[in-house]
Amino acid sequence: MGYKKNHMKVRQPLAASLVIISLALAGNWNVDAVNAKINFSVKGPFGTVHGNFSGLKATIRFSENDLPGSSVSASIEAKTVSTGIGLRNRDLRKKEIWLNTDKYPLITFHSRKIEKAGTGYKALGDLTLKGTTRPVEISFTFNAKGDAGLFKGQFNIKRADYNVGNEGGSVGSIITIMLEVPVKK
Repeated sequence: MGYKKNHMKVRQPLAASLVIISLALAGNWNVDAVNAKINFSVKGPFGTVHGNFSGLKATIRFSENDLPGSSVSASIEAKTVSTGIGLRNRDLRKKEIWLNTDKYPLITFHSRKIEKAGTGYKALGDLTLKGTTRPVEISFTFNAKGDAGLFKGQFNIKRADYNVGNEGGSVGSIITIMLEVPVKK
C-alpha cells in the first residue's frame, strides 16, 4: 500500500508539470524562413517599385486565447533587399541615403502588445530601421490548421521617419510592407 500511495504522489505532480509545460509551449511557433515573404512596395518615378527581403528570423509566441501572453520579436538582414534590378539593389544596400546595410545590417521588430482588431489582430511594437526606432501597428490575420499556421499582415511606414531616401523627389513617401509568414509548432 505504501508503494502505491507514494507512486501516486509522484505521478500527480509530474502529470501537472507536463500539462503546464504543454500549455506554455502551445503558443510557440517556428517560422518557415524559406517560405516566409516580406514584400514591400513604394511609388517610383516610372510606376510602383516592388521588392522583398529574405531570411526572416523570429520568435513568435501567439495564442488566440492568450493575447496578453503573445509576442513577436523578428529581424531580417537589410542586405537581403531585392527589387529584381541589380543596380537598384546595390544602391539600396550601399548608399547612405537608402539602407546603408554595412552600417545598419538589421531591421528589427519587437511587439509591446498584441490585441484583437475586428476579424484579425494587431501587433503594436517598435520597428528599427537604419538606426531609428519608431512605433508601428501591424494589422494581421492568423489561420491555423493542426500544427501549422499562416500569419498575414500589412503596415505602412513613412520613408522620412527612418531617414530612407531624400524627402520629396520621385520616390513616394509611404512604403507598404506585406507579410506572409508560415509557421509550425
